[in-house]
Amino acid sequence: MSYKKGKIYIVGLGPGKREYMVPEALEAIEKSEVIIGYKTYIKLVEDLLKNKSVISSGMRKEIDRCKKALEYAKKGNIVSLISSGDAGVYGMAGIMLEILLKEDSNIEAQVIPGVTAANAAAACLGAPLMHDYAVISLSDLLTDWEVIEKRIECAAKGDFIICLYNPKSKGRQKQIEIARKIMLKYKDKDTPVGIVRNAKREGEQIILTTLDKMLENKIDMLTVVVIGNSQTFIKNGKMVTPRGYKV
Repeated sequence: MSYKKGKIYIVGLGPGKREYMVPEALEAIEKSEVIIGYKTYIKLVEDLLKNKSVISSGMRKEIDRCKKALEYAKKGNIVSLISSGDAGVYGMAGIMLEILLKEDSNIEAQVIPGVTAANAAAACLGAPLMHDYAVISLSDLLTDWEVIEKRIECAAKGDFIICLYNPKSKGRQKQIEIARKIMLKYKDKDTPVGIVRNAKREGEQIILTTLDKMLENKIDMLTVVVIGNSQTFIKNGKMVTPRGYKV
């Protein structure tokens, strides 16, 4: 007796606009019978979800969404578990794979990459990530703040370009101030900074400033902040970090 075997696609939607979704992500959603995701991300692909079962939930329900995806896949369904950006960068891929490993499940899972916020913001700014860079989330919901501070210190001391995710929220006002203070120990106050809100989606806003003045601008959870290294410069409205080529 044959039976239908389920599968889970863990899909990165990119920044949100359809042209920035990779074709494989679109194919995975098309193949899927069940779509599971955070309600805000579900809205980004609503037009693709006709005749599909859709399960959406609010923030901090990540584990529940993964368990639901496994439940449907065990029943033989093809499931897409969606994230914004890249599912493997602060997204759903790690949680889903951890749950599959814990359950010792033989359900197939495939991670579909997406354009992450750092890459989207960098493209808006010019070419600020042309050399070694670190991506650091300022959210201390799942990571102790002491650990985050240490990572900022090490990245700044090592002259990395630094991309800050989740830089500021209504409940987290001081963290970005502390991060800037740490960076000023190792980076010049005139270090170029790019602030991008809603990168590559509707309502995009781009600000070019300096480390000294970056906190004078609006920064929130829809923002990515890119702090350059000692070689980064801004010219003609573009933020560029030289790779070292003789041009």
